[in-house]
Amino acid sequence: MICLMKNKVLLSLLLICSISAFSQESFRRWRIANQIRLDKFDLILPEVMRENKIDMWIIMNREGNFDPLYHFLGEGYVGHTGYYIFTDTGKPRIERTVLGIDGHLLEESKAYDYFGSESELKDFVAKHDPKRIGLNISKDIGGADGLSYSGRQELVEILGTKYEARFVSAEKLYSDFRSRHVNTELAAFAEAGDYSYRIAEQALSNDVITPGLTTLEDVAWWMKEQLFKNNLASSFGMPSIYVTGPSGIEATSSDRIIQTGDILMLDWGVGYIDYYTDMKRMAYVLKPGEKEVPKSIQQAFDQAIKARNIVTSTIKPGVTAQQTMDNVYKALEANGFLHMKEFNKPSSENKTDVMIGCHSVGDWGHGTGPSIAHFNPVQLKYTLKPTNLLSIELFAYTSMPEWGGKKLRIPLEDDAVVTARGIEWVYPVNRKVMLIK
Repeated sequence: MICLMKNKVLLSLLLICSISAFSQESFRRWRIANQIRLDKFDLILPEVMRENKIDMWIIMNREGNFDPLYHFLGEGYVGHTGYYIFTDTGKPRIERTVLGIDGHLLEESKAYDYFGSESELKDFVAKHDPKRIGLNISKDIGGADGLSYSGRQELVEILGTKYEARFVSAEKLYSDFRSRHVNTELAAFAEAGDYSYRIAEQALSNDVITPGLTTLEDVAWWMKEQLFKNNLASSFGMPSIYVTGPSGIEATSSDRIIQTGDILMLDWGVGYIDYYTDMKRMAYVLKPGEKEVPKSIQQAFDQAIKARNIVTSTIKPGVTAQQTMDNVYKALEANGFLHMKEFNKPSSENKTDVMIGCHSVGDWGHGTGPSIAHFNPVQLKYTLKPTNLLSIELFAYTSMPEWGGKKLRIPLEDDAVVTARGIEWVYPVNRKVMLIK
């Protein structure tokens, strides 16, 4: 009986310690998120509202249908409809108002000047009489498209046609606000990157993979489990774990069993607090008797690294993403690489074909800022600024003699920050082909 009681006391103490550790980590993350919020409101918001000539930014939220900025702005309880409102009164500090949203942590954040009811919206807008009202409406950037059709109709009913005529898209304001970062954000993003690469590199190791037994989906599910264990999110539905061969991708995150001689690729990212990464890793499964990566695979990888060095040395701030893309391809061609115009369609020439997709990252796996990628045509027009985060993504295709000249696609992707000096990494990046025995 005494031993049983001792065991119960011990278990209780362990449980208390576990809960305490969890609550401390949750509080730590909240403090980081709140410091970021305060810094962004003080340092970034005035700059971007004035650049975009928006006097008032209204961000509507409905219960069960939150704007993509809801978490960043501090969440809170929305009973029916609520608004975060930012108003440029001409003072250095942007006025910050919350109507129809409440909550202890939201008020504890000290980020907002006034809390009121949703019924105050009409009088609030009339009192400030803004000339341009920014709304989160966008057909090109999903994160900036949080206002629903019925939500806009309701705003017109409340505010009237006078103010409807002053509605403008906050697409560029949203992009600028989210993609220009304060130091506290960069520190949080670096921590997200640290989680990303450590989980990814363990996934492509013998800790997780036993050739002949482990499937691609086993690896993907193991990575998903790490998200739960570390209280992380992801902008990926499922990590992409795939095998590449002479004909390209053979299988992705399926029940395909990993075999010796396989060339494995991994594409994924994590979400930490409100920051999302996007990265790739590569591994080779050794055949019996092999001790290193086959020479042809290593040469293809080395070509990709050379291309990456050219990309990172070419990107500079103060230039549009489109002009940067043109500059990168010119630099690659000047160094003997070919510009691949159509994805996964390499040339038959005995040169390495390259396609880049250096997209914005941070507020999502594919972020809302300036993007050096053909699949973000609107964001190609945006100018790169210091503190923008970019995924340095490229695909390099190099001939493999044992494949009859067919080319091996080497994907490289890691995340970096734009500085006055150019591109700087925020965590240890991919520099080798990993080996699995």
